[in-house]
Amino acid sequence: MTANPTILETRYVLAVQNLAASVEHYQQKLGFTTDWAYDGWHQLRRGSFVVMLGVCADDCSAHETRNHSYFAYVQVEGVDELYNELLTNGAEIHYPLGSKPWGMREFGVITIDGHRIMFGQQV
Repeated sequence: MTANPTILETRYVLAVQNLAASVEHYQQKLGFTTDWAYDGWHQLRRGSFVVMLGVCADDCSAHETRNHSYFAYVQVEGVDELYNELLTNGAEIHYPLGSKPWGMREFGVITIDGHRIMFGQQV
């Protein structure tokens, strides 16, 4: 009998135009810490939420993809506290905190590069 595969973590690979500015944004505004950095790449994490940023200076930004710039929905505990933390840090909130009919209390941020992240907690 074969064991069921287990997903241990997700890592999102994102193209950014200015790696240094993007890393600073994730650290200062969103509370991420660096795992490693090497040759145009930088991996950051906050708990089990991991992003790998790769510099693509000449590509279009995620801002230009509009609604296609959503890349993650992160389920958390303490969504109100996280919202207040990110708001205090100066993160750009693009979707205000609120309880939704689908049973989630959620909010969204947009990064310096235009990538959008939703955070939610089941109510």
